[in-house]
Amino acid sequence: MDRTQLREVLEQLRDGSVDVDSALAQIASEPSFVDLGYAKPDLDRSVRQGVSEVIYGAGKTAEQIVGILGALAGAGQERILVTRLDPAKAEQVEGLLAEKDAARAKSFSYNETAHMGMLGAPPEPDGIAYVVVCCAGTSDLYCAEEAALTAEMLGSRVERLYDVGVAGLHRLLAHVADIQGASAIVAIAGMEGALASVVGGLAACPVIACPTSVGYGASLGGLAALLSMLNSCASGVSVVNIDNGFGAGYQAALIDHAGRGLAGRRS
Repeated sequence: MDRTQLREVLEQLRDGSVDVDSALAQIASEPSFVDLGYAKPDLDRSVRQGVSEVIYGAGKTAEQIVGILGALAGAGQERILVTRLDPAKAEQVEGLLAEKDAARAKSFSYNETAHMGMLGAPPEPDGIAYVVVCCAGTSDLYCAEEAALTAEMLGSRVERLYDVGVAGLHRLLAHVADIQGASAIVAIAGMEGALASVVGGLAACPVIACPTSVGYGASLGGLAALLSMLNSCASGVSVVNIDNGFGAGYQAALIDHAGRGLAGRRS
């Protein structure tokens, strides 16, 4: 939707010929993007889905990432996530941002554990309750932090329960109250992936299981955990792809905002 069309919709809203919902529907039905040559950032995704486009950093150069960041931020996005961003490339991104826009560079942060860059700060939590992100072992932290930071950037309060795998079940059982009070839970585990089924048997909310590639040979790079989670006998357990902490955290935030929507969350 170009500026002229947008102005027409806003004028109709002002004179009362359309209501707010109808105006929003018209705007959302005319998505816009900017063509950078190497990418076409989706500028209206936050209007359609409540969350703006997230940049997948792997396979992109620092220059491309900065270009996409600039396009999204220039269109009014207040918070932008860059996933799968390795430390060396993150340093390059920070340097390029400092050259182009000092203020924007100051708002960019990097979490090395999650390999995630963030432009802007998390909003005040406004979900139904909170999201629990639990992981079986310290080796799974890269995936757990990706999930936790994603949910926080989408407006959820996150309770982190780390190193609570089934090899020491008492560690998990010490947090039963946290589990039972959550609106959504992300259960992350490698090896045999049993954590998701145990959590699923304790929780009254949806459990999003995320297998990791952590484990010895027969774990097959996370395939064993994936199959175990897919075959869980616990009701209410769904499964995302191997190492997809972002997808798990995103889904958990949607559940935590069920009935409220993420409109305006802008990241």
